[in-house]
Amino acid sequence: MYRDGAAEHDTEEPGLLAVLELLARQAPPGEFDELLHRVRGSGTTPARLARLERGVRLARAIAASAGRREQREAGLAALVDTARDLTFPYDVDGLLRIITRRARGLIDFDLAYVCLRAPGGVSYIRTAEGSTTALLAGLRLPDDRGIGGVAHAAGAPAWSADYLADDRFRHDDAIDDVVRAEGLRAVMAVPLRNGDTTIGALYGSDRHVRHYTPDEIGLMSSLADLAAVAIVKAGLLDQTRAEVTELELDSSRTRSSLTRMRYVSEAHSRIMNLVLSGGDLCNVAKAAGDALDGTVLIRDPGGRALVSGGELDDLDEEAVAKASLDAHAGRRPVVTGENTWVAPVIAGSEDLGVLVIRTATGLTEEDERLLELSAQSVAFLLLMRRSTAVAEGPVRDELLDDLLSETPHAPQQIMQRARRLGIDLSAPHVLVVARPEGGEQGRAVVWASSYAYRMSGLKTVHGGCVVLLLPGADASAAARAVSDELTPLLGHPVSVGAAGPGRDADGVARMYQEAMRCLDALTALNGAGSAASVQDLGFLGLLLSDDHDVDGFIESAIGPVLAYDAERFTDLTRTLEAYFASGGSPTNAAEELHVHPNTVSRRLDRIGELLGADWHKPGRVLEVQLALRLQRTRDVLVQQRTAPAERGGRDGTTV
Repeated sequence: MYRDGAAEHDTEEPGLLAVLELLARQAPPGEFDELLHRVRGSGTTPARLARLERGVRLARAIAASAGRREQREAGLAALVDTARDLTFPYDVDGLLRIITRRARGLIDFDLAYVCLRAPGGVSYIRTAEGSTTALLAGLRLPDDRGIGGVAHAAGAPAWSADYLADDRFRHDDAIDDVVRAEGLRAVMAVPLRNGDTTIGALYGSDRHVRHYTPDEIGLMSSLADLAAVAIVKAGLLDQTRAEVTELELDSSRTRSSLTRMRYVSEAHSRIMNLVLSGGDLCNVAKAAGDALDGTVLIRDPGGRALVSGGELDDLDEEAVAKASLDAHAGRRPVVTGENTWVAPVIAGSEDLGVLVIRTATGLTEEDERLLELSAQSVAFLLLMRRSTAVAEGPVRDELLDDLLSETPHAPQQIMQRARRLGIDLSAPHVLVVARPEGGEQGRAVVWASSYAYRMSGLKTVHGGCVVLLLPGADASAAARAVSDELTPLLGHPVSVGAAGPGRDADGVARMYQEAMRCLDALTALNGAGSAASVQDLGFLGLLLSDDHDVDGFIESAIGPVLAYDAERFTDLTRTLEAYFASGGSPTNAAEELHVHPNTVSRRLDRIGELLGADWHKPGRVLEVQLALRLQRTRDVLVQQRTAPAERGGRDGTTV
């Protein structure tokens, strides 16, 4: 019996050893099948064949278990590598690409993608790996549809071996269309959870029917857990980076702002030092323009330019006027047009004018502040001027009062007093009398003090009128300038009379009397609120003037005609006399002159060219006739003075 058992053992040993050898070298399943085939063909007994087949089954089970263990170990190793990769500081998009790539490698998916949840119960695909179309990126996935909806609801992995044919969940047409376009069959979805919060889902798909094993589902879940933590941290890192970047920008802006504010402070200090050291408006305007890289124009309340730091071409006056009103109303600079700003020059509630600037580029917030400070500096300078004028006012008023008085005074002493005040009475000067028609004298007096100081003149008040002694030779221009500036300031009409020029101290009182008579003439002629000089009143000026400048009047009325006759030996003067004597009839004038009427017409045309087209209008006709009479009278008087002298010479006597 022992021998039989030994023999039996010997017979079975080679087959069992062969199974062990195949198992030891991890032979493929086909070699096990070949072993069974050889043993069946050797005529072995059924019992032995059954034991060998059972050994092969056990060997295959051991091999499968070892394979699963190796696959699990490989998956865990890959998962560890993935966890290590996820610790690097990726941004969110870069991290999602790593996750999808690892998912494809771990489970051998054809396609892997990640969707992240957004407010409103929807998710959007952020990253896809292995797609064949561009339809996945940005695809909207409702949280209650598809495999993802099941995973979100259960908080656990969900999968389908054949997605389109699976009716266990609600389908979405848009999702199904993309699945068809990509050719997908099997789909797995694993929620990305961070604590109790689901932030999205990790998907894996295959383009064939596939039943996912528990190990694959578990491995995918582990990857999803790691990915969720990494995504949250990456999001925080991105947020931190954005905040750091914003802080760096804020820091840069703060540094730039501090630099600009330091520049504004230094520029304002330079302008104020210029003001305090006695600089004039022109220098202040130039300094402000240099600081703001622009051209500055300073205007008074009436809109007239006081000083300009350069040329401002094509300035829209209407827009500037509107901006001036807005600037004073808001007490801040206002932009008008392209890179043109208007800043109010104010002192309390008093309007002192505006500062207009045109820059090469727009103004920053700091530049606007510097513009406001520059306008304040201009206001301060104007107030200083006014204060200086007011402080010197009594002395200057006393000098002009003395000049206007008819009491004799020492000329040398008067000239010395004037020189100490910066007044040169030997230079041409005019006298202007301004009478406010609204009765508001206070503001007019304050303005006159500043104006006289600015114009290097003198000011006083006589009989409710402001009296100004100003340098210059054009009394008419001086009267208009005073009216143009004072009338808008007071808001009611101002009558202005002027006389001059004069060149000595003794003539000031005479000019004052002429200016007052001119002012009275304006009132009598219903011209209150207008401005004129003695010269502007024509023959009335001749009557009002103390020196009765007959020669000047004749020259202004018919001087060109007299000069023409003298140069060309013509009879235009006689023609004018005959024309007026005949009642303005060229025919009757021709009979008196014994010439043809056409000759008279031609002479009258020539007179029109010399005197102007309006010479025959009533106002001019009166002046021309008066000038002809004065000229005729002067000629007669000259002849009367020369006749006795000529007779005395013939008689041998002397005159």
